[in-house]
Amino acid sequence: MTHHLAIMKKSWKLIDKILSGEKKIESRWYKSRISPWNRINAGDKIFFKDAGMPVTVTAEVEKVLQFHDFSHTKLREMINEYGGAGKICFRSTLDEAFESNKDKRYCILMFLKNPQKITPFEIDKTGFGNACAWISVDNINKIKVS
Repeated sequence: MTHHLAIMKKSWKLIDKILSGEKKIESRWYKSRISPWNRINAGDKIFFKDAGMPVTVTAEVEKVLQFHDFSHTKLREMINEYGGAGKICFRSTLDEAFESNKDKRYCILMFLKNPQKITPFEIDKTGFGNACAWISVDNINKIKVS
């Protein structure tokens, strides 16, 4: 089992939606294959934090779907199937989600289960890059600040 840290945009208020069950799928859309592509599996654990804030929530990964080099037609199908409330929970309309992802070539959908609040803790991103929004480690304690 691998641990993952997902860093979210605070203004989108997605962590509250994960806790409430309104958001059950964490999605990452990329132009190239970057983490967690091929690094996340069912049974892994994701820790969530808003940018600039401590880690506050965790959830288990129930299932992972990966898509690559999809057509605009397939992208539209993916957004329609997985984009609504209780799923990805885009912060915009489905049409706007299509527009913002039409140039992406890779999509990872991580189905979440058992989301829960945890005792907040800080992390040390040294070595992972300042703008890094996803970190995969064998154990979250390796980047946890004590």
